[in-house]
Amino acid sequence: MGIADGGTAVTAAGDSSMIHRRFVGIAGGVSPVLASALDSVGPPEFPDRGGVTSGHFLARVVVGQQLSTRAARSIWSRVERAAEDAGVPIPELFTDDRHDTLRACGLSRNKVRTLGHIRAAHESGDLVGERLRALDHQALSELLLPLWGVGQWTCDMAALFYCGCPDVWPEQDVTVQKTFAQLIGRRRKPARAAERFAPHRSWLALYMWRLADATPVQD
Repeated sequence: MGIADGGTAVTAAGDSSMIHRRFVGIAGGVSPVLASALDSVGPPEFPDRGGVTSGHFLARVVVGQQLSTRAARSIWSRVERAAEDAGVPIPELFTDDRHDTLRACGLSRNKVRTLGHIRAAHESGDLVGERLRALDHQALSELLLPLWGVGQWTCDMAALFYCGCPDVWPEQDVTVQKTFAQLIGRRRKPARAAERFAPHRSWLALYMWRLADATPVQD
């Protein structure tokens, strides 16, 4: 999962430290293994997406769907080069006449189609960044889900990493769910255990991705 790569932290250091202390304390009542794991990686922070348009961000998320971080980075780098060669910004690259170019980057037909819908929504003004960032998680999902090929995982990633919503728990992210399940023990239900960290479950997801990067998730 490469959405969290790069960027500058936007969470204030004091807030991040406070959330970290709260999380370690809560985790101690859930699982000593979870508490130790959270404490070991320190407070995670949201990367700054202020310089990226909403259409650009959503395109990056779609490209990374159901791919390893390494594969997603490779394909996205080809998309960026294609946009540079064409002299257009993302998502303006995603036009019907560039279908073959996008397929050559490694994109599936369905992803090319989804990217075309994102471009159209971006050009129509439906994806204005200021508008999206003013929405909560539910309202953002209601806006994005009608786009062809956009599912709840994409909405969750947008809420987390573009809008900075504080309480998003990505139920469909395999890495987050597997990592959390291993740390809390198989007898506990992940969704119920995660509720104990509300209203900051977005940070809980960030912890899980950081831990998974440090120690690959086991099947």
